[in-house]
Amino acid sequence: MFDREEDKAMSMNLVTETYAALSVPRNIGGKLDAYSFRREIEFLLEQGIRGVVINGATGEYCLTTSEDLCRMLAIAQETTAGRVDYFCGIGSAAVQGCIEKGRIAVQGGAKCLLLPAPHYFPYEQDDLDAFCRKVAESVSLPILLYNLPQFTNNTFQPATAVNLINDVPNIVGMKDSSGSLEVLRAMTCAGIGNRIVGNDSVLAQALREGVCDGVISGVACAAPELPIALFGQRNDPESPEFNEAANALAEFIEHLNEHPVPWGLKWIQESRGILPATFSQPLSKRRIKLGHDFQAWFQCWRASVGIGPVHCGDRSVAMAQEQK
Repeated sequence: MFDREEDKAMSMNLVTETYAALSVPRNIGGKLDAYSFRREIEFLLEQGIRGVVINGATGEYCLTTSEDLCRMLAIAQETTAGRVDYFCGIGSAAVQGCIEKGRIAVQGGAKCLLLPAPHYFPYEQDDLDAFCRKVAESVSLPILLYNLPQFTNNTFQPATAVNLINDVPNIVGMKDSSGSLEVLRAMTCAGIGNRIVGNDSVLAQALREGVCDGVISGVACAAPELPIALFGQRNDPESPEFNEAANALAEFIEHLNEHPVPWGLKWIQESRGILPATFSQPLSKRRIKLGHDFQAWFQCWRASVGIGPVHCGDRSVAMAQEQK
């Protein structure tokens, strides 16, 4: 367990580049598609991603069983082979679910845990404080608070986040996916590191303000070139290159937001031959059309922003056969 201040100091700056939040391919029966999950990680390593995050909102963590998580971690450990770090989300509706997933992640070799507020019911800030402290004392890895109000129905307020990071040795920072920079600004004022942007729509502004140490990007699982290009220009946020990269990412997000985000990303992953787009519930005819329209738009648009094709041969066909 973390019980010394030097432990926290050693865990600073966990993310200083572009990490990808993985989508989780599941077949029509809801079972993890291990082949496609492995291929997704391989693709991201080929593209220069510096780390991956398992079982976050992009991975639809509310669907993940303990068996799934064990398997995903084993695949990540084998596929990354020490070349990049992998983190693990441990979100649940209750504290025991988070602790169980945290212990699985420890055994599975994750370097860090992402802890969202318990989902569904709204809680007060002191409830969230008590919840996070209980999880933190029960696991032996660094923890990033995971601000995800759109999906948990709970928001970490700046004072709550700063207090937890300052008081709890193994709570070391935050991945903020709220779409607001309020907490990251407060962390900056308090001299706290591990300020991680988790919502691609505010990455450019976070870099302009200097309130971002790294990014864990959902967009990166399907189009890693976009956040990599933007983050690569972080030292010159007034340059034409920065603005060009920011505009490309914003344009992609504008089209992505027509879909539930994990679904939209899967449409693009399929379009690039990374993995087949399968979903956790039936799709309406309109949704299928929207998905195909998104794929068609992406194929016409990608070359204009420097996204090349993925040379995968018949890989997508093989993956589709794997699911049958």
